[in-house]
Amino acid sequence: MCFKEAYFRYYEELNDFLPKEKRKKIFSYYFRDSLSIKSAIVNQGVPHDEVDLVLANGTSVGFDYQLQDGDRISIYPVFESLDISSVTCLRDKPLRQTKFIINGDLEKLARKLRMFGYDVLYRNDLQEVEMIATALEDRRIILTRNQKVLKNEKVTHEYLVQTTDVELQFEEIVRRFDLYGQIPPFTRMELASPRGVEPLLQE
Repeated sequence: MCFKEAYFRYYEELNDFLPKEKRKKIFSYYFRDSLSIKSAIVNQGVPHDEVDLVLANGTSVGFDYQLQDGDRISIYPVFESLDISSVTCLRDKPLRQTKFIINGDLEKLARKLRMFGYDVLYRNDLQEVEMIATALEDRRIILTRNQKVLKNEKVTHEYLVQTTDVELQFEEIVRRFDLYGQIPPFTRMELASPRGVEPLLQE
């Protein structure tokens, strides 16, 4: 049976999952028989839960789209600061409200984010299964340093925190999710003094 050929292009941090020769460029992908776009993405080593928009020949498609010979596929990561609800076909409603769920050894980061007024759910005894279920139900972004979480097929929005220093972690999250513009000016001033800062609540 003859192979079919489609052309793929990944954007932004999705390129981190690809071999160097395929990053930030169009490359050929060969396949046989029927194949969903989700299977093609996973076969290329990219977690499907990192993807928020797929364009096939310029048109938004869902994960169940069947790849065709000659297709030109563009794949984009999660849009946290841009409303793509009128464009994406992957989910009924893209996640845009910046809400987090954290467990384990990121308690200091959870405290820091809450000091700035962000919606953060944290429990140090929160198990992976419960965390994922809560994240899906409440449309929260999972922040973790556990790479195992990234491999769970049920996860739709998560971020692997790179550093161990809480100040650098905070800067990393603010930069990754473009959060600075959402920080109320009053909260910024409160950070200059510990007065008025409540302890992290166990939810």
